Amino acid sequence: MRLEKCWFCSSTVYPGHGIQFVRNDAKIFRFCRSKCHKNFKMKRNPRKVKWTKAYRRLHGKDMTQDSTFEFERKRNRPERYDRNLAENTLKAIKKIVKVRSEREARHHTRRMKGKRAKEQKYAAKELEQSIHMVKAPSSLQKEASLIPKIKVKVSQQQSEENRMEE
Repeated sequence: MRLEKCWFCSSTVYPGHGIQFVRNDAKIFRFCRSKCHKNFKMKRNPRKVKWTKAYRRLHGKDMTQDSTFEFERKRNRPERYDRNLAENTLKAIKKIVKVRSEREARHHTRRMKGKRAKEQKYAAKELEQSIHMVKAPSSLQKEASLIPKIKVKVSQQQSEENRMEE
């Protein structure tokens, strides 16, 4: 059973699924679903479409340089069956999966490092702006420092009209 990669989004195309497009120069393009095929026909660049793997890798959303990805490459050379080799390969696959998951977790924590501070800053700002909804108005009058300072922009035309009326 051969698993192919979608030309557009880089997801796995299982046997009996997807669409295969052969160009006049005999180049074969495989697509996992009609969404990818239609985007290809519209001549869209996968690196500019946000949901593709190419975009995610280019913009630092997914891991790009991980040596464990080399094991995913196609190998079309037939190997003579060797029991010891098969056993060692299965052990190596387990190790690779473990290493890959650890690296992925590190990558995720590195990407999310500054997010918590931003969320706290945003929450504090929102609380400051809408403190009148949380506390009773009478307690806000006692504590003058908690009264929200609302800035109102007045255009020059309005201010000139007010002067003329006075």
